Amino acid sequence: MDFSAFLGQVDDIVWGIPLIVIILFVGLLLTIRLGCLQVMNLPNALRYMLHNEEGGEGEVSSFGALCTALAATIGTGNIVGVATAIGTGGPGALFWMEVAAFLGMATKYAEGVLAVKYRSVDKDGKVLGGPFFYIEHGLKERFGLNLKWLAVLFAIFGVCAGLMGIGTITQVNGITSAMARLTPNAAEFVNIGGSSISYTTAIAGLCVTLFSAFVIIGGLKRIAKVSMYVVPLMAILYIIACLLLLLLNFSHISEAVETIVRAAFNPSAVTGGVVGTIFIAMQKGIARGIFSNEAGLGSAPIAAAAAKTKEPVRQGLVCMTGTFFDTIIICTMTGLAIVVSGAWDPKLGLEGVNITMEAFSRGLAFIPGGATVAPYFLAIALVFFAFTTILGWAYYSEKCLQYLVGRKNKKIVLTYRWLYIAAIFIGPYMTVSAVWTCADIFNGLMAFPNLVALILLSGIVAKETKDFLDRLHAGKIGE
Repeated sequence: MDFSAFLGQVDDIVWGIPLIVIILFVGLLLTIRLGCLQVMNLPNALRYMLHNEEGGEGEVSSFGALCTALAATIGTGNIVGVATAIGTGGPGALFWMEVAAFLGMATKYAEGVLAVKYRSVDKDGKVLGGPFFYIEHGLKERFGLNLKWLAVLFAIFGVCAGLMGIGTITQVNGITSAMARLTPNAAEFVNIGGSSISYTTAIAGLCVTLFSAFVIIGGLKRIAKVSMYVVPLMAILYIIACLLLLLLNFSHISEAVETIVRAAFNPSAVTGGVVGTIFIAMQKGIARGIFSNEAGLGSAPIAAAAAKTKEPVRQGLVCMTGTFFDTIIICTMTGLAIVVSGAWDPKLGLEGVNITMEAFSRGLAFIPGGATVAPYFLAIALVFFAFTTILGWAYYSEKCLQYLVGRKNKKIVLTYRWLYIAAIFIGPYMTVSAVWTCADIFNGLMAFPNLVALILLSGIVAKETKDFLDRLHAGKIGE
């Protein structure tokens, strides 16, 4: 067995049924214990997202912390991941993706609450927090359990996920590949192992490295500042493009929704048996949904901990909106565009991003030049989404490293930043299949320690929530 095949088997085990079931169980448990908070308090969450809290400790605004988290989650999964799920699991995969996202909102809320409650703020106002802290301190305070080793495992997996794939090589490779598709006849720059690297790829890789270095070396505040501009702008432009496509094909939307629901429970009735069973539809939809919004993986609470707030529940609500926008809004629009256009049809023989490109080319064909412009727009969207993911994971993995070596060890942290930048630089010249698999594995491994803590500390989350809502209804909490 070769190494790639071995990694594939490990990935199948890590992202197998047990992890998916546990993540869904945690989401369902929290939804019940919190009284379906993701529905009842979504208006409050959206309001708090835009109104920063005054007087709280932290490094960045609540909105800045949210954008940092969204920078890591709104990425290739929203364009490529949705297409992959529908392409392999049928239109019904989108339904199960929504189910995972609905439950995941409660999970993401709990992560945000615990991140702020158990974070550490030093005398200089620098913040460190996330699953490693609520695993170590929360479980010790609540049950007297010394599970620091579990927190250390989470941090190690987080560093590896950031440096060895999900934050660096895979993202920059996605950017350069997208740019290369726009210039298929570009001259060869270098040939590595029989693979031709064009000048477009080399120049794009260098530009991404330089821009990333400028932002990453500046630390959290610069990452958050860039994310606050790039993430909302790119997300809004992408949503507008999807809305335009759906409006131009409005008459087919009701039929598409019916197809999605029918395929969720009886895929063969829609696909003619070409695409999987109900089990495959569930697995692909749920797994890709979790991978896109990261609810339960423990990454987003690392950013949430840095928010300027004195109310853990308030930041938990803001954190929850990340899953809402990532999956309920953006992934849904991508999925609807694919189903409405018929680009998911297995007879077309398309995979991954090519499914989404076909959907936009078909859906915008009514506009003069729309079919021609669509691939360029999607390529640019992929570039920006992947770039912000590089920034978000730079912060996540660095905070995991600080937990392991101590936040005062600035030399190691600075060295790590340069290693991270070096990984971005070499990304365009590497074969990414094995790297993507490694990133998938480390991402999944992060979830296990985090989910243990969420289950055991669900009572704390419920208590904090009740206290906050009682004060809110009594008029003791302002904007």
